[in-house]
Amino acid sequence: MSQPLKKSINFFALIMIAAGSSIGSGIFISPSDVAGQLSSGAQIIVVWLIGGIVTMTGALSFGELAARHPGTGGVYIYLKEAYGDMVAFLYGWCNLTVITSGAIAALCLAFARYFSIIFHFGSGFNIPIALSALLIVTVINMLGAKLSAIFSSTLTVMKVLGIGIIVIICFSYGSHLLTNLHKVDEGTVKISFGIALVGVLWSYGGWHHASYVGGEVNNAQKVLPKALLFGAIIITLAYISVNAAYLSVMTTREIASSTAVASDALSRVTMIGGLLVAVLIGFSTFGTAGIYTLSAPRIYFKMGEDRTFFPWLSDLHPKFGTPMKAVLLQSSWAAVLMVFWGTFEKLTTYVVFMDWIFMTMAAIGLFIFRRREPETSGTKYKVPFFPIVPMIFIGISTWFLISTIFGRPYQAVAGLILMGIGLPVYFYFKKQNAVLS
Repeated sequence: MSQPLKKSINFFALIMIAAGSSIGSGIFISPSDVAGQLSSGAQIIVVWLIGGIVTMTGALSFGELAARHPGTGGVYIYLKEAYGDMVAFLYGWCNLTVITSGAIAALCLAFARYFSIIFHFGSGFNIPIALSALLIVTVINMLGAKLSAIFSSTLTVMKVLGIGIIVIICFSYGSHLLTNLHKVDEGTVKISFGIALVGVLWSYGGWHHASYVGGEVNNAQKVLPKALLFGAIIITLAYISVNAAYLSVMTTREIASSTAVASDALSRVTMIGGLLVAVLIGFSTFGTAGIYTLSAPRIYFKMGEDRTFFPWLSDLHPKFGTPMKAVLLQSSWAAVLMVFWGTFEKLTTYVVFMDWIFMTMAAIGLFIFRRREPETSGTKYKVPFFPIVPMIFIGISTWFLISTIFGRPYQAVAGLILMGIGLPVYFYFKKQNAVLS
């Protein structure tokens, strides 16, 4: 049995992990893809509000899951307790092979691109800069969860302040919000809320990473549900306000046709808009990469502890008390994906579909737990307005998944193939575990 992780993450840091996991580079890029599926500013605000509702209802629902099972691994534990080892393993497998490792690779590469813009490096330096960024966040996360939490909290605060600056500047100089909310742009061929929701939920995704570190939080049954909710509130307010800010200086069609909407919006009101956005995206991508390097290895740590994967992943560093081997495994694979990014870039986008399948399954697991343990007196938090709140999350998430299947079928197929590859790996380790037992 491995040693338990140190209780070194406080309430504020947990909120910052929840918020910072979502606020990466997506909010500065994805509004263009979302606007391309819609015809008015009002529709843009509505679809981002729907994303906020999904996030809020998800955070409320996962709060009860966290209160019932507050240990290390978060969603991995919820899936294991509800459906068994195989489903939980496949969740961890998808995270390690592409979802989280691929996201870290993408974030470090995005950081490198904007770092190069700020300091005038050529594109040939992108891979070395990205690898250096990965090395820095890896070392920070190996030196202790407390240091990692301070790093993540600092950069998340800077990200939120940066978004606030964008909002204040755009609203100070732009006066077209009300007009663009009501104006229906001519030439709109097709309106697709379902496909627009794909980009929205990709941007909102990530808040559940706070659940992975539940084993390192004092009184997690009480603290974790609150942190998830406060994180969701911060994300929702940030995303809706920044989209309203874009609409105060740009029309729906202008947002849709922009390849760098935040930069274009600021450039209309200040000459240094491009530089401000480059710095902000640099902070955002670097900070989110740091959070993912902190959070996801706790899943692999738990998989090693459960002996459904390499047992040595549950080893802790004797001095720092961190799952160093799990961190190194994820970062090493992220480095491989980074170097061969041209091969894996599309795949990492596609398998985000799988993340939402597991998230929806975890929320359904709440109904399983309620039926299995209806009078759990030890649960300090229960989702309000049950079953309405989790049903809203499950319903909209299912709508999103169906929209992805029909609107972007390659994403669904790639995710299912990846999960299929994980099955023989699971049975191999299950057989090995049986032999060693």
